[in-house]
Amino acid sequence: MKKIQYIIILAFIGLTSCNKVIDLYPESNLNTGTFYSNDAEVKTGLTACYNGLQLPMFREWQLTELRSDNTYMGVPGSTNSFNRELSDLDWFVPATSMDAIYQFWLNTYFNIRNCNILLQKLGVNYDPASGSISLSNIDIPITDVNRKQYAGEALFIRAYHYFNLVRLFGGAFLVYTPISPLDAKTTNRSSLADTYKFIEADLTAASTYMSNKTFSQIVPADKGRATSWAAKALLGKVYLTQNKKASAISQLDDVRLNSGYGLQSTYANVFSTGNEVNNEVLFTVRYKAGGLGLGSSFGNDFAPLASSGIVITGTVRNWNTPTSSIDSFYTAADARKAVNVGRFLPSPTVTSLYVKKFTSPVTIDLDGESDWPVIRYADVLLMLAEAQGNTGTSVGYISQIRTRAGLGSISGAFATVAEFEKELTDQRRTEFAFENLRWFDLLRYGTTLTTINPVQILKIILNMNMLHIMPPMLRLCLHYYS
Repeated sequence: MKKIQYIIILAFIGLTSCNKVIDLYPESNLNTGTFYSNDAEVKTGLTACYNGLQLPMFREWQLTELRSDNTYMGVPGSTNSFNRELSDLDWFVPATSMDAIYQFWLNTYFNIRNCNILLQKLGVNYDPASGSISLSNIDIPITDVNRKQYAGEALFIRAYHYFNLVRLFGGAFLVYTPISPLDAKTTNRSSLADTYKFIEADLTAASTYMSNKTFSQIVPADKGRATSWAAKALLGKVYLTQNKKASAISQLDDVRLNSGYGLQSTYANVFSTGNEVNNEVLFTVRYKAGGLGLGSSFGNDFAPLASSGIVITGTVRNWNTPTSSIDSFYTAADARKAVNVGRFLPSPTVTSLYVKKFTSPVTIDLDGESDWPVIRYADVLLMLAEAQGNTGTSVGYISQIRTRAGLGSISGAFATVAEFEKELTDQRRTEFAFENLRWFDLLRYGTTLTTINPVQILKIILNMNMLHIMPPMLRLCLHYYS
C-alpha cells in the first residue's frame, strides 16, 4: 500500500475580458475534485483508507492494553515526555491535554475523512433519521459489483474507527461528509444510541455490499481486504457490547457456519509472519517491512531495555510490558504463553518480560512485518459462547480454544453460571493477550474497577498526582502489588 496525499489547489484567474473568477483544478495535480474518475483511482483511494489504519493503531494499545491488568509502562521513572504520558495513562492520571489521547483522536478522524471522501465519490449516503445507508447515481465508470465492494470496505473501516471511539469516549462526533478533524470538533456530539445506530448502519450495509466468498475462494491478491464476514463478525461484537445477544448470535453464527474461516492448527501459526492473513484472521491491520514506510514498530516498542541485538535489532523501548499477573495466569501446559510472553535475562538474577507476539525479526530499525489482528475466528467462537450463555454448545466453543492451547476440553455445561463466566473470561484473557481486547472486555463485563490493580483504583479515587515524585523503584513495585 502506498500513502495518498490529497492536494487541493484552487487557481484564481482574473480575465480582463469579463468580470468573474474562474475556479480551475490544474490537471497536473492530484486532488479530490478530479482524481476519482475511474475504477483504478477509486481503488487507490481505498488503499489510503487501509493505510490510514496504522497511525491510530500506534496509539490504540496505549489507551487499551496499557490500562488493563495485562501490561504496564516498563520505564515508569523516565522523565522523557512521551514516557511520562504513557505512565500517566497506565496510572489513570492523564492530563486533559495529553498528546497521546489527542493524536489517537486526530489520526482516527483523519482516516474517517479518507473514508468519507471515497464514500461520497461512490454516492454512499447516510440517513440519520432512518439509520440507513443508500446509494445515489454517480458518473464514475465502475461496475456495480466493484462500486459496492469498495464502498463496503470503506464503510467497514469507518465503522471500526467509530466503534473504538464510542467505547473509549462515549457518544462521538458523527461525521459522514468529508470534513477535517478540526471541523469535526465544531459539530455537536452525538448520543451513545445515535453513535451505535450509525455503526450498525455502516456494518449492515458493508456486509451486504461486500463479497461473501468463503475463505478458500478468496484470491491471494484480495486477502487482507475486508469482507462480508469481517463486517458480520464486527457487527456481532457491536451487538454484544450493547447486550443485544440475540442479534449478536445471528451474525456470529452466520460467520461460524458459512464463512469458511476456522482455527489454525496451532496458536503460533496465527501470528507467524510467514502465514499472514490466514483462515483464522477475519481482519487485521497490515504492515510491510522492507523500508517502504509501512513497517511495524511494535517489536522495538515493546522489547525490554538492554535487549537490542538479542531480542530484536535496533531500538528497544520497553513501553508495553507484561505484568506478573498475566505471566502467572498461564498454566504450565498452556501453549499460548510461549507465543505471547517473552523472557529476557539481562543478568543471572534478573528476568525481563516482554510482549513476544509482535516481535518478528527486523533488518531496519522500527520496520517489522507483524500484522495486528483486529478480529479472529477464535473471537467469534468465544463471543458466541458469551452471547449464548452456559450451555453445552457454548462450552464446546470454549473447549475448541482450550484444546488448541493444550489444556483439553470440557464436557457439558458448568454447574453454575459463575463458573462458566470465569472460564470464558479466563480464556479470553489468555487467548487475546496484548491484542487490545482486554480493556474492552472488562468494560463489557462491568468488572473494570474490581479487576485492575487495587493501587490504581485507589489512585483513581484520590487522584494521586504526586505519583510523579515517587521514587522509580517504588513506582515499579506498585505494579506488582495486589
